[in-house]
Amino acid sequence: MSTDNGLHWNVEQLYHKLAPRLPNLSIEVVSEIPSTNTALLERARVATRLTTEGDLAQVRRSTESQAFGRRNADHQPCLLVAEHQTQGRGRQGRVWQSEAVASLTFSLAVPLAPVDWSGFSLAVGVALADALDPLGCGASGSTDEPSTAPWIGIKWPNDLWLMPPNGTADSGRKLGGLLIETVPAGAMRLAVVGIGLNVLPLALDPAQVASGFACLQELDPDVTVPQVLAQVALPLVEALQRFEREGFAGFADRFAARDVLRGCAVHAGAAGLSDPLRAATGVNGVAEGVSGSGALRVRVLDGLREVISGEVSVRLQSAAGRAC
Repeated sequence: MSTDNGLHWNVEQLYHKLAPRLPNLSIEVVSEIPSTNTALLERARVATRLTTEGDLAQVRRSTESQAFGRRNADHQPCLLVAEHQTQGRGRQGRVWQSEAVASLTFSLAVPLAPVDWSGFSLAVGVALADALDPLGCGASGSTDEPSTAPWIGIKWPNDLWLMPPNGTADSGRKLGGLLIETVPAGAMRLAVVGIGLNVLPLALDPAQVASGFACLQELDPDVTVPQVLAQVALPLVEALQRFEREGFAGFADRFAARDVLRGCAVHAGAAGLSDPLRAATGVNGVAEGVSGSGALRVRVLDGLREVISGEVSVRLQSAAGRAC
C-alpha cells in the first residue's frame, strides 16, 4: 500500500504479523486526521452506546471495508496510522508537532484486563526503546561498558529521549512521546496507546521545543517512517500482552537500564505527589528510580517522596551525572 506522500506501508505484511496475536485486528492508514487517539476513543464510545442501545453487529457489517476491516464502532483491536495529525495531542493538553513523511504517529487500541495498570506507560516506553535501540546504553549490549554511540533512554513517565554517549538527563533531547487513554469495553478496558516518534528532521521553532529535538535518522541515516512502524508494532503488541499478565514487574529491570532521571536533580510538580503536604509547591530533590508500581522516587532533605503523575523537569545541574 502506497499513499499520495509516496510512503509504502506494507500493511498486508504487517497485518499477517500482528493478527495471530490480535484476533479481529483492523489496520488503517489515513493521509490526515485530527488525532488517532481521539478517533479510536470515539469509536469505542459509540460501540459502548450501541451495545446498550442498538445492534452493534449490524453496524459492523455496514461499515467494514474489504481491506483489513475498517470499523466505525468497535472494541476490537485496531492499529490506526496517520501520515499527518492536524491536532495531535500530548500529555496535559499539549500539542504534538508532526509532519507527513518525517513523523510516525499512530494509535493502537487493545482490550486489556491487567490486575494493576500502574507503570503501564513505562512498560510501553521500554518496548519501544528496546525495539528501536536493542543495545541500549552499552555499545556492546552491556551497561557495564561505556557507551560509544547515542542511545535511547526513557524520561519518566512517558517520553523517549536520545542520549549522547555517557550523557546525563540534562543533555538528552526528546525523540518521542506516549499518550495512553482507556475506556470501558465490556468486562475489560480498551487501552488506546498513542505514539509519536520523530523520524526525520522537522522545521520547528526551537522556542516551542522545551526538551530539545532528536530524530531516529541520527541513529540510522536510511530510516523511513513505515520502516519504524514495522520495527515497533509487534514488540509493542507483545509488551501490552505481557503487561496484562505480569504488570510492571515484568519490565522493571529493563526500565531501570534506560531511566535517564536516576541520579539527577529534578523538580516534581505538585499535582502528582502522593504527599498532600507538598501539594502547594512540589519538591526539588534527586531521582532514585521508581517504585514497584512505577511511581518516581525523589530523595529530598527529609526523606523519600513518590510522584505518581504529573510533570518532572530536570534541573540544570545533574546530581550524580548518570552515565552508562
